[in-house]
Amino acid sequence: MELLRDQVDNFDRYPYSLDAVKNLERLEFHPNVTYIVGENGMGKSTLLESIAIAWGFNPEGGTLNFSFSTQPTHSELHENIRLVRGPQKPRDGFFFRAESYYNLATNIDLLDREGSFGPPIIQSYGGKSLHEQSHGESFFATFIHRFSGNGLYIMDEPEAALSPFRQMAMITRMHQLVKQNAQFIISTHSPILMAYPDSLIYELTPEGAAVKSLEDTDHFIIYKQFLNNKEKLLHELLQEDD
Repeated sequence: MELLRDQVDNFDRYPYSLDAVKNLERLEFHPNVTYIVGENGMGKSTLLESIAIAWGFNPEGGTLNFSFSTQPTHSELHENIRLVRGPQKPRDGFFFRAESYYNLATNIDLLDREGSFGPPIIQSYGGKSLHEQSHGESFFATFIHRFSGNGLYIMDEPEAALSPFRQMAMITRMHQLVKQNAQFIISTHSPILMAYPDSLIYELTPEGAAVKSLEDTDHFIIYKQFLNNKEKLLHELLQEDD
């Protein structure tokens, strides 16, 4: 993807004022898995959202066939980026965003109650209403049943409701789909999900997007420091201010 900088009239207004966007020129994606990571407020979700909308996905998530709108909150960034597509056209695709997944599940139930000539939509998600499962179970049902390979899967913080065990299981599922010609672009805070080996990690910083190894990301370093020095760090975090 490329930011069409000559079309932006003011880099002092949102979303162009975000450091990661202000300094953005071009991002090249790994053919298998690309991670976009960084601290809160750096613009990960805004960037991922713009890619998804520019591709044709509904801003609130789902496949290219979903068109529902609960609360329009997306930025105009998608209007000023260019996506460079490869020669192979994906046959499947999904924009998964944790914050609006409830709205997606509700829309599926509503559409199925209206009825159609085809099978119920929920059959593609395992056959059980996503609202009748725990948050984590419904997330995982989408990854297992709806993602079918030969597609582009854009995912914003998919670990939000997943236990560490389920996050590891998701890596296995990703690997199965990668072998079926799937491509992932994922925004995450989880060092577990970032561990998929055949991938590229962009860490968003005030200076822009920097390519990092897993071990050099702030997420990995902070988790490792905490687990290796829990007592010392808790002492510093909980001590009274002088």
